[in-house]
Amino acid sequence: MTTTTLRAGLIGFGAMGRNHARVLNSLPGVALAGVADPLADPAAVPGGAPVVADVEQLIALGIDYAVVACPTAYHEQVGLALADAGVHALIEKPLAHTTKAAKVLAEAFEARGLVAGVGHIERFNPAIISLRERLEAGELGEILQVVTRRQGPFPGRIADVGVVKDLATHDIDLTGFVTGQSYRSVTAHTVSRSGREHEDLLASVGQLSGGAIANHSVNWLSPFKERTAVVTGDRGCFIADTLTADLTFYANGVEVTEWEALQAFRGVSEGDMVRYAIRKREPLLVEHEHFRDAVLGEPNTIVDLRQGATTVEVSESMLRSAATGETVVLDGRPS
Repeated sequence: MTTTTLRAGLIGFGAMGRNHARVLNSLPGVALAGVADPLADPAAVPGGAPVVADVEQLIALGIDYAVVACPTAYHEQVGLALADAGVHALIEKPLAHTTKAAKVLAEAFEARGLVAGVGHIERFNPAIISLRERLEAGELGEILQVVTRRQGPFPGRIADVGVVKDLATHDIDLTGFVTGQSYRSVTAHTVSRSGREHEDLLASVGQLSGGAIANHSVNWLSPFKERTAVVTGDRGCFIADTLTADLTFYANGVEVTEWEALQAFRGVSEGDMVRYAIRKREPLLVEHEHFRDAVLGEPNTIVDLRQGATTVEVSESMLRSAATGETVVLDGRPS
């Protein structure tokens, strides 16, 4: 890798912003040049980087790229300011508050030839990376179904979006990433029990372009955290736990059944179970390494803004389905 030191700025110093600051401050080849957040405590910023009030003042410090970790409602405004200034950007997910805004951002960075990515961190989770590699190698045969469960208590940090755009976008992107399929249609139901204007529970069924079914269960109403993705195929089932970065494979049984009462059963049976040993590195660090490399023109696997916009579009389709009680058909473009 080149010895060039990139100057990185950070917009937003909330819970996620502080994690970004921690990683940027220790990332080889990168210097945290400043943080834009009018409420940030300068003493809490690692490395003594200066704190400024807004994105314009951050740009004035002279930065090569910026990480956008402010509330989703401001992503479009902040992103366009960075694009106009010729600054590369890694924008937290969801990319924007609407599909239209997400596409505007994608066009703005593309028109200026800038590097821009979306912080879909699950793509850098060791369990998800291994799962995708195994699915691409055909270890599961035809993919029949993807089931994700993402639940936990309500996070007080979220105020501008509901559980669909804040959490379900992880699973939408994850599903497309591991299967290589896009959403053709979605049917969804939502519930709001917290007294907020936004939904805090989602149950969704999607039809994917390759024929697989995607089921997503997401909520902020559970007193425990769960982050699992279950992929079922011809040869068995993978279970990825992204909280622990564990990946387990349950194979379809191949032994002949001699028990008379079960001989009429023509489905699958229990086979071997394997829990894979995976090298576990922090997904956020790996995400930053890839974005740094993208800015330097080196090989990388960042999530581009067009992919981020597609995820926002699917999330909005879920909300539309929940509001109308109808299935929403998408155009099936690959993610």
